[in-house]
Amino acid sequence: MNRLTTEWGTHDLTRFPEDPRDPFRAWDAADAYLLRHLAQSGALTGADGRDRPDGGALVVALDRWGALTTALAAHRPVQISDSHLARSATRANLARAGAGDPQAAGVGLLTTQDAPPERIDVLLVRVPKSLALLEDQLHRLAPALHAGSLVVGTGMVKEIHTSTLRLFERIVGPTRTSLAEQKARLIHATVARRENRAASPWPLRYALPDGIGAMSGRTVTNHAGIFCADRLDIGTRFFLGQLPAPAGPARVVDLGCGNGVVGTAVARTSPEAEIVFVDESHQAVASAERTFRDNAPDPLRGTFLVTDGLSDPAAVAGSSVDLVLTNPPFHSHQAVTDATARRMFAGARRVLRPGGELWVVANRHLGHHQRLRRLFGNCATVASDPKFVVLRAVKG
Repeated sequence: MNRLTTEWGTHDLTRFPEDPRDPFRAWDAADAYLLRHLAQSGALTGADGRDRPDGGALVVALDRWGALTTALAAHRPVQISDSHLARSATRANLARAGAGDPQAAGVGLLTTQDAPPERIDVLLVRVPKSLALLEDQLHRLAPALHAGSLVVGTGMVKEIHTSTLRLFERIVGPTRTSLAEQKARLIHATVARRENRAASPWPLRYALPDGIGAMSGRTVTNHAGIFCADRLDIGTRFFLGQLPAPAGPARVVDLGCGNGVVGTAVARTSPEAEIVFVDESHQAVASAERTFRDNAPDPLRGTFLVTDGLSDPAAVAGSSVDLVLTNPPFHSHQAVTDATARRMFAGARRVLRPGGELWVVANRHLGHHQRLRRLFGNCATVASDPKFVVLRAVKG
């Protein structure tokens, strides 16, 4: 837990799931810089000191762990997030701050797939790692902006590039940056009137290459922000050449599903299988659902869950799955960590039936075989090349 002190109070904040061993904070200098700017400029109050009078929404887009939303809870913000984990962290941090239930407190929690507010008076944007997700969200939010809207982005200096500023300039209007403070920077954009607003390029659809098995030449759908949204990544391509084909009505989980190409490939080779697509990203699950509906022999044999991996018994029951397939990430925003992979492996073991299998594709250097042996008591190498390895662990 770490403490953030602002004009609106002092807040103890955590990431989600809360882990006392987690060395990373739930806020950083970019969050603090934006909150300090808002307080010093009086941007959230009218001349009489009350909330902005225009009647539109204060939107906090892509808030990473709810630090901005929690600090500004008294101003009834609407948070827009792609991340189930970020949304869960926001709920926990609001509760810890005494705000209670977000809806009762007037705090809105929307996903990147939900319709945004019709009118936005203040738009605060935490610059994401994915430039595509930023582009997608600016396109979705720009029609709700007006000439009097305040638009401020924030990020660490290493996260803000010329391409970032060009997006604000092209979609919102004239853009400038602040001086850097504690390696953080603000982006100020003035809303320009657009007679003919350009359409968003997202979601993106493309045909997969040949030579990858059951999904050769098939068209996939990719919403902005998912890993390798504009092409098939080489790890998944290697995995597609090694996938098992379970017989009969097996229950298969595509864990961390991205655009769903792995689970959909299994559906095409094992038409009696039930495929469960799981990801903590709303953008990813929306992509997987469209990919599956367009390519599966039976589009009704798919289930789509936005949740924290396989840790929630209410989402996927224990000992109910025959096969789990995953390509686990090793980043959380800008931080390199194996915490997500460890949770995914533990969740997979929980949901697998005795004799059920976990198949993992990963970079060779990550050493997942050691973790799997400790957790499952076994781990076999199915295939490998100079960069990737496919591992199989069986639940005893």
